[in-house]
Amino acid sequence: MQGTLSVWLAKRGLVHRSLGFDYQGIETLQIKPEDWHSIAVILYVYGYNYLRSQCAYDVAPGGLLASVYHLTRIEYGVNQAEEVCIKVFTHRSNPRIPSVFWVWKRITYDSHPRLKRILMPESWIGWPLRKDYIAPNFYEIQDAF
Repeated sequence: MQGTLSVWLAKRGLVHRSLGFDYQGIETLQIKPEDWHSIAVILYVYGYNYLRSQCAYDVAPGGLLASVYHLTRIEYGVNQAEEVCIKVFTHRSNPRIPSVFWVWKRITYDSHPRLKRILMPESWIGWPLRKDYIAPNFYEIQDAF
């Protein structure tokens, strides 16, 4: 079953895949990384003017990585705002997704002007939140920032 937004995108020939609905009835759509830039602009123009949250997660050990965007369509006089969840999957060998920071002025990926680690030294090797990460024998907590 497709939701309203999925039908709207399909009528305009915009490539996507409906992943169904979550427990709150919010539709989840999968967008290819190469299409994300243009579809993000289209969604903003369509009225999804608020980026409620953005996160990334490791789908499975050795598998894909996902960037997730929860968008809300806020309109004056509307009690129940429309929401949609967008998932953009990428391969772990070259985990890149086009940046849309300028659309919602929030989080950036490629070409971020000040991308740096948070709460870890710059010398740290690896990405501890990935499922394929192998922890070192020990870590000195006083080295954390």
